[in-house]
Amino acid sequence: MTLKKIFSFAALIAALFFITGCGAEKVDSVPDKVFAIIDDDAGRKIYLEKKPERIVVTSVSFLEPLHEVGGNIVGRPASKKKAPDWANDIAEIGHVYQIDMEKLLACTPDLVIINEGMNEKLLDVLEQNQIPAIVIDMKTYNDVKRELQTFSQITDNFEKGEEIIKNMDAEIKNIIDDMPHEEKRVAILHSTAQGLTVQLDGSIAGCIVKMFGWENVAAGMKSLEDNPDAAPYSMETLAAQNPEIIFVTSMGNIDDIKSNMEKTIAENDAWQTIGAIKNKQVYYLPQDLFLLSPGLNYPDAVKFVRDLIYS
Repeated sequence: MTLKKIFSFAALIAALFFITGCGAEKVDSVPDKVFAIIDDDAGRKIYLEKKPERIVVTSVSFLEPLHEVGGNIVGRPASKKKAPDWANDIAEIGHVYQIDMEKLLACTPDLVIINEGMNEKLLDVLEQNQIPAIVIDMKTYNDVKRELQTFSQITDNFEKGEEIIKNMDAEIKNIIDDMPHEEKRVAILHSTAQGLTVQLDGSIAGCIVKMFGWENVAAGMKSLEDNPDAAPYSMETLAAQNPEIIFVTSMGNIDDIKSNMEKTIAENDAWQTIGAIKNKQVYYLPQDLFLLSPGLNYPDAVKFVRDLIYS
């Protein structure tokens, strides 16, 4: 059975399930005509009556995956991250943390794709305007593959989505196969103006560390209440974990980040007990690949980490 048939069959079963009253949703929430049924990352079930022709995205990370499977994007956020040339003329709807609803509505979208953790506050207004919205989380590589399948479902272009996934899988496998297979103990620190946190396996860097078979020393730590992919930083805990490698992520200029981090390390003797510090194994990761989702460029992020350690 093809992927397209599987999605269609699943959509039919789901619709029948709710129509017969076995589910929690009301019968009148199911349209008479259903093009696709989407389970989004906010746990919502979205019924699309027709193939979306005018899509607005609230993250630049969604641009390339959606475009590659044939999505017509009419609105996107402004971003310091360089947009692909074909996206330069797409209407901007404000910055990702401050979407301008007036500009968004002016795009007359028939679907809005929302960045989880940043833009859910837009959902009520979109619902009032009868504009369907899908909430997407795209950090780990599995997230990227799952969302590419969702975008393929939206655009009715399943074969293209599967082709892209197959090619990315092969490229990442080649990168990992072409490196030494050895154990490493790694800490991933995220630096902000408020201080440091440690990144868990659900972060982009954490995902890649896990791909390599390395140990993220923060794995299993209790996450922050407002961020499931990070845990509180503790100098005492970090010293006890004694990672061999430290990766640092942060928004902003990488040279400034490095300067501030080196100052932090110099001001506390406890840092000097850590193997990664003693052996000068501290590396700084660019935000375009490790804070903003790399999307279809996930192989580039994997290769970047490999080359840092083994080039």
